[in-house]
Amino acid sequence: MSDRPIGSMLLIGVGLVGTSIALAAARAGWQVHLRDRNTSHALVAAGLGAGTRADPDPDLVDLVVVAVPPDHCAQVIAESLAEFPHATVTDVSSVKGALGRHLRGLVPPELAARHVGSHPMAGSHRSGPAAADPDLFVDRTWVITPTPGAPADRVARVRTLAQVCGASVVSMAPDDHDRAVAAVSHLPHLAAVLVANQLNELPSDQLWLAGQGLRDVTRVAAGDPALWVQILSANADAVRPRLQQLRDGAEQLLSDLDDRRRLTGTLSSGVDGTRRIPGKHGRAERAWDEVVVEIPDAPGALARLFADVAATEINIEDMTIEHDQLREVGFLALSIDAERASALRETLEAADWVVRPG
Repeated sequence: MSDRPIGSMLLIGVGLVGTSIALAAARAGWQVHLRDRNTSHALVAAGLGAGTRADPDPDLVDLVVVAVPPDHCAQVIAESLAEFPHATVTDVSSVKGALGRHLRGLVPPELAARHVGSHPMAGSHRSGPAAADPDLFVDRTWVITPTPGAPADRVARVRTLAQVCGASVVSMAPDDHDRAVAAVSHLPHLAAVLVANQLNELPSDQLWLAGQGLRDVTRVAAGDPALWVQILSANADAVRPRLQQLRDGAEQLLSDLDDRRRLTGTLSSGVDGTRRIPGKHGRAERAWDEVVVEIPDAPGALARLFADVAATEINIEDMTIEHDQLREVGFLALSIDAERASALRETLEAADWVVRPG
């Protein structure tokens, strides 16, 4: 394979993730070609500047990115390896082990060697190319899952793609990746689904009590069921023991409800688990505090608040907005360094914002 920089990339599957990758690659100056069975998706992505719908010269394609649903991924990879004789082919499927085994049953080893699996760990409950963002993967983890003996130059091509998208790259064996995502992605989705399912039984007047906590817990349950059926079916062997562990934990929690000591232990263990989640850029999580500001539902209010916050030069780690169900106001919660929280509260109060006590 040539060591020349990637000049021509083909994206197959023009959805949210694929289009976000294409937008980042096009912004970096790559020649990006778009292919999708849904012509309107390709038209939208091309209109956004993600690439061209013109078919590429097969001999000039350096990289193929397959971003199709899991059930079709192995077949499309196999077809791409045959059609583009010099290209490295990667995919963005969220399950790698079963995909690799399926692919090796479709193509000879010399073709399979040009495939390097990958998985950008970012997405959205929204879908389609119109929701794409070239910065979707900035500072997010992008997992590369090469098989043993994968050519280093092929792996480097996929690493370059991830870096162009602004991601932090890690490498894992395919089956290790699947066990990891079962715990940190697939199980949380199912837990959110179980909580959201119970909302179907509540009278509408009780749902008015819902706060941001419920929205946070159930947000991912809004994902496309058809896609998630494919993901969970492909990774069932890794998801099943995690679900069993969750079931055992729920049964234990039921008995703990009548024993405050054991209940405290279970809740404290949950706190310990949240503290193990890495912070930005993979660093250990720092001590953050929330500054909650009331925002009137009026034109320009949010922009004015952001301007007042920016003037303090205090870095915002994260933010959420909760809407009052009865009044036309919202509450913006800003997560910042705990040592700067008091100063921000004082500054905003001086600017006539209503700030909740710390």
